This record gives sequence, structure tokens and C-alpha cells, in this order.
Amino acid sequence: MAGEVAVRVAVIGGGPGGLYAAALLKRLDPSREITVWERNAPDDTFGFGVVLSDETLGGIEHADPVVYRALQAEFVRWDDIDIVHRGRTFTSGGHGFAALGRRRLLAVLHRRCRDLGIELRFGTEAPPAAELARAHDLVIAADGVHSATRTAHADAFRPRLTTHRCRYIWLAADFAFDAFRFEIAETEHGVAQLHAYPYAGPSPDPHPSETPSGVPYSTGASTVIVEMREEVWRSAGLDRCDERASAEWCAKAFTDALRGRPLRSNNSSWTAFRTVVNDRWSHGNTVLLGDAAHTAHFSIGSGTKLAVEDALALAACLQEQPDTAAALAAYEAERRPVVASTQRAARASLDWFEELSTYTGQPPRQFAFNLLTRSRRVTHDNLRLRDPGFVAAVEGEADTPADTPPMFTPFRLRSLTLRNRVVVSPMDMYAARDGVPGDFHLVHLGARALGGAGLVMTEMVCVSERGRITPGCAGLYTPDQAAAWRRVTDFVHTQAPGTAIGLQLGHSGRKGSTKLMWDGIDEPLDDGNWPLVAASPLPYKPGSQRPHELTTNELATIREQFTSAARRAVDCGFDLLELHCAHGYLLSGFLSPLTNQRTDAYGGSLSRRLRFPLEVFDAVRELWPEEKPMTVRISATDWAAGGTTAEDAVAMAAAFAEHGADAIDVSTGQVVAEESPDFGRSYQTPFADRIRNTLGVPVIAVGAISSWDDVNSLVLAGRADLCALARPHLYDPHWTLHAAAEQGYTGPGAPWPPPYQAGSRTPPTGRTDAPKPRLTLR
Repeated sequence: MAGEVAVRVAVIGGGPGGLYAAALLKRLDPSREITVWERNAPDDTFGFGVVLSDETLGGIEHADPVVYRALQAEFVRWDDIDIVHRGRTFTSGGHGFAALGRRRLLAVLHRRCRDLGIELRFGTEAPPAAELARAHDLVIAADGVHSATRTAHADAFRPRLTTHRCRYIWLAADFAFDAFRFEIAETEHGVAQLHAYPYAGPSPDPHPSETPSGVPYSTGASTVIVEMREEVWRSAGLDRCDERASAEWCAKAFTDALRGRPLRSNNSSWTAFRTVVNDRWSHGNTVLLGDAAHTAHFSIGSGTKLAVEDALALAACLQEQPDTAAALAAYEAERRPVVASTQRAARASLDWFEELSTYTGQPPRQFAFNLLTRSRRVTHDNLRLRDPGFVAAVEGEADTPADTPPMFTPFRLRSLTLRNRVVVSPMDMYAARDGVPGDFHLVHLGARALGGAGLVMTEMVCVSERGRITPGCAGLYTPDQAAAWRRVTDFVHTQAPGTAIGLQLGHSGRKGSTKLMWDGIDEPLDDGNWPLVAASPLPYKPGSQRPHELTTNELATIREQFTSAARRAVDCGFDLLELHCAHGYLLSGFLSPLTNQRTDAYGGSLSRRLRFPLEVFDAVRELWPEEKPMTVRISATDWAAGGTTAEDAVAMAAAFAEHGADAIDVSTGQVVAEESPDFGRSYQTPFADRIRNTLGVPVIAVGAISSWDDVNSLVLAGRADLCALARPHLYDPHWTLHAAAEQGYTGPGAPWPPPYQAGSRTPPTGRTDAPKPRLTLR
């Protein structure tokens, strides 16, 4: 029966998550026998303050008003974030934080557990989880990031631990900062950053007592975290410093922020953050909770928050489900998507700070905006709602015209000026006959050109019959194909003036001679196959055709196929040409070490793997009109061990830019079948961001960019110059015009075609604001 599940409960770990889970379970069923094992003493703790969101506090308030009232009396609240960089401070308001000392939080939970009759065993190592599981109905492993339970049952939980590239240390200042503060120190050793927030406010008592840690209540207290890349940490000699010397170094580096005051430590040591992910969270009647199950970088303040929310969900599921097994399954099903989303945001934030040195040269307000939107959870639109003055100042610094969303500002590539930052991404339609684009392509591309995007890209247009992916792929290797493409470009230029149309040229390589996508993506044709060529004779996946390794003479032939197609493209009137060096197609196959195993001059080091793609690029660039831009699409990672890395991607982009590429279109993956992409909202944009801010080369960002708010955020933060969207344009050919209408924008960045003017406002719907009754009779 619900409510009678798990009568005997063992909790391993006396942190906030374990204690709160114990208190909730006991409160829901007083007959439960609950024991908490904590190896440390009651007042031992690491770190200083903890941050909880209003959402988490709301859950606590509903689940246990006693705990909520006790916490409410302790919280320090603030709304502002200060960003300090190169002597300038920028403040953004409206954020809403609540924090308190970790010791105070634990004291509240200790008291609540004792009042409820829970046995707390401090200074006592818990028995192994397997032993506890035999004597209890439920074992909650809340034993932290170094969980012994997780390690002992690694075969069941299947943990994956990733250690990251920065070192950080938790310290405290004996005064309360006025706001959440980020500060950058550019030292002789490299960049260091400070994350600080108040967790105890000043006391109004003129003769205050002291806290248990010896801090006068009159001054308050703040958590101070100092973080830097591993190489900066070593260069500064901090790898050889003890706790005291480390605190002194940090206080000196951030003396202005600390007003010359010292920093206090508490068993503080430098460590590298580890992201914990588990394939399963339960094993029999043992369940992981908090950091034992998952971690998320402290820069989004989520560790205690996630643990408390885990406790709330676990208690609810045990109350709602008929047995423990069902409850644990329901708990994981409920929490896993929430945690995965938080971990994606935390990883984006972590990566941003790891690459901090690439942003320090940005204009100061753009830098501040970039920092605030780093996790992709805070966006241009919701930041504008929180603090419109701050966003207006950022836009003013960027010379964004008043009342113009950043996505509707123009962008210039050579002589081509795009009226906005939206690109209709190349999308294979598989609708050509003998490589000839037909009425479908005219309507498909024409509709999206009328839909307001600054640049509309064709699908990958193949340079030869044997370079097609499928029998339905379009080409540009015959006069008939060229004439058909001229029909498309003429329509765009005459009926959608101001919209540019670009051609993506490519060759399928080892991924050719396959079925149409909806008949079996990447599956070989049942009949009518043509021979494949590639950098190396490696089939794409089991069952795929084995390609022939190209000889030097054959490379010259393919290079000529690209240049012949480019000559036709000039006559077709395309405004921009993109060379497709991504997604495992022929040129991409030369770039990746997983697909290029050649031992001649075209294989081996990255510079040698780049040789043939650069030869093709140079040949095409030489005949492509000087005034017209040329871009290159790359896969910035293979999402597979031993493949292209983010560092390789920067080197590739640099090489193409040196040879005259005007922008790099930064995609990822699809190079090898055994890839494991890290999917999520805007998941590919960090690779474009890194290239742009490392090299200063314009980039086109792609990858699950789905909202106009994402586009505004990426452009204003300086992470991308253009944003390419695919699926949103399949859903809505007029995506760009609708984005303008939804933002109330009517300027030159998104003009409606005259025949469509009457539809430029949202159609009216039935009333939802009918007058409410003046009088209710009961």
C-alpha cells in the first residue's frame, strides 16, 4: 500500500540531501525506523554557504513547513549580479538568490531529524550498502561525489566520471558582498576568476556575539571560490602551496574585491571538478541521491539544490507507488530528465569558464552579457525582462539600433550584406531526379526565401553522379542541372529581393549509394549501387559498401569536378558558395583521423589530412568571383574517441581562413557511425564559439538552435555571427518573419513580401479575457 513502502530505512551520508530525505520519509510515515550514518562530527562541514532557488524553497515549504520556516529565518537574499573585469563593474538585477551557511542548514536539518525521532550516528562509518540492504527495506546512498556505494556497485550503477581542466578552492570572506560577484584577474600566470556570494548578513546588534565558526555576526560572511585553468594554477606555484598560502595568494589576487581583507579556509584544498553521471540510480533496494548520483558545476549553484530536490522526489514516489521497486523506478524517471537538463547547463557554464581567456578581449558589456548567458538558461529575452536597462546598454555598445533585436542586424561577408543573422541551414531533400532540382526545390527554397531569412542555403549539391548520397540527391554536373538551379536563384532574387541564396558543394565519399532517408538512412541500395571512393577503404558501418582508396590521379579528377561545379554555380547566380567538409562525406573523410588512415602525403598529421580539402578549396576559390564570399562547413568533433578534437577544429578553421574562407560553418559529428553526441539545446554552438573567439574568424553556429531568443543571445554575446536553423524552417517556412512579429519588430531586417503584408500580424483568436462575474452566490 502507498505510504507503507520502506519501513526500515538506512541513509548513508549526513549531508543536506540525506538528512532531508530522512526527515521527509519520517514525517510522511512516523512508524518508519530511519538511521543516518555520518562519518564526520555534527559541526564538521566543508565549504561555507549554499544557494537554493525559489523553486526549491517552494517545494520545501509545501513538504515540510517546519524546515521552511527555520530556513527562512536564516536566508540572505539578493537580486544583483556584479561582473568586474578590467577595473569596470557591470551590475545586472532581477535575478533573485537565497543563501545561508552550510552549517546553519545542517543544524536545522539535524534538529528536525531529532525532533522526528530519527537516529543520527555521527562519527560513524556506515556499514557497506550491501550489508545494510539485507537488514533494511531501503538504503539511500547520499555519500557524495566520492561515493563508496557507487564504487562498490559500479557494475550496477555504471558510473562515468569526467575530470575537468580547472582547479578551484572554496574559501570565505568575513563580510557580506552586496551581490553575487564574478571578478576576473588577469595575472602574469594567466586568467583566474572569483565567484562570490553572501551567505550571512550583517547583524543589527551593535554588540553581536560570534557564530560557531568565530565570525562576528556584525560583518556577515560570503563564500569565495577561486578558479583557474590547471596550467595557470601550476605556473602560479599553487600546486606547491598549503592551505594558508593558497588563501593568501587568492586574497592578494582579488584584493580590490575583498577590500584588502583576508580569506578564511576550512579544510580547503585545490581540486578539479568532476562530473558524475550514472546509467542507473538504483540497485535492488539501494538508491543513489545527490552528488552520489550526479554532479553539476558550482558555477550554476546546483549541488545542494539538486540533492534537496532529489529528496523531495524520492519521498513523494515512495508515498505514491505500491512498492519500493516501483518507487525507485518512478523516482529515477522523474528526476533524470531534470538532472540531465541541469547538467547540460552546468557543462556549458563550466566550459565557458574553462575557455575564459578567449573572451577577455571582448567589449566590456558584451563580456558581461556573455558571462550571464553562458549556461544558455539565462537568455537575451529573460535577461531583458529582469533588467531591461542592462540589456539596452549591451545593445548600445554593440551599435544595435533601438528597438532592433540583435538577430535583425545586418552582417557583411565581402560584398554580400545579409540583412539579418538567420540562415536556412542546408537540408537534403532527396527529391531530385537524375540530379536535377525540380518544382519541389523551387517551392521549398523559394518559400524559405520569402520567409525572411538573410541567407537560404541549398542542400548539399553533389559534384558528380557518383558523388551523390542517394539517387534523389541534387547535383551540379550537367547543363540541365545548372539550368534548373538558375530557375531557383532567379526566383529568389526577383521575388524575395534582399534574400541571399548560397550553394553548398560536396561529394558523398564513403557515405554514398544509399537509400532515401525515409527508406533507410545510410542503408545501401537494394540494387543499382555505384562504386564509392574515400580517403581510406573503410566502410561507414557494418553492411555498408567498402570504398576504394583514392589515388593521386583520382584526387585530381575529383578536384576538377569541384571546380567544374563551381563554374556552373557562377553562371547560376548563387550569392555564396560553401564547401562541405563535414559529416563524414568525402572531404570530411580526409580531415578525421578515424577515417583517414593514409600513409602518403594526404594522411597522418592534421596538416597532411588538411592537404586535399585545402587543395579543393584553393581551386574553387580561385575561380569563384572575388567579391563573393566562400564558407566551409566542418565537423568540429567526431563525438568518438580518437577522432577530431575541439583543438583540431580550431586548427582546421585557422587553415581554411588563412586560405581565404570568409566564415566557418561549425557543425559536428556524423563522421563515424559509432558516435555518441552530447545532444541538447544549442549543443553544437560552443564549438563555433571557441573558433570565433580564439581566431576572430566569423562563424555560423548550428545545432538545435530552435528559438529566436537563442539567436539573439548567441549574436549579442559574440558567440556566433550567423545562426543556421534547419528543423524550425521545416516546421515554419516563415520562421524569421514570425520571429520578427513576435518581437514587435518591423524594420529592414525582416521585411514582409508585399503580397504577404496582410498576414504580418498574429491572426485574432477567440476572447480569453471575458469579464468575470461581479457576484458569486453560495
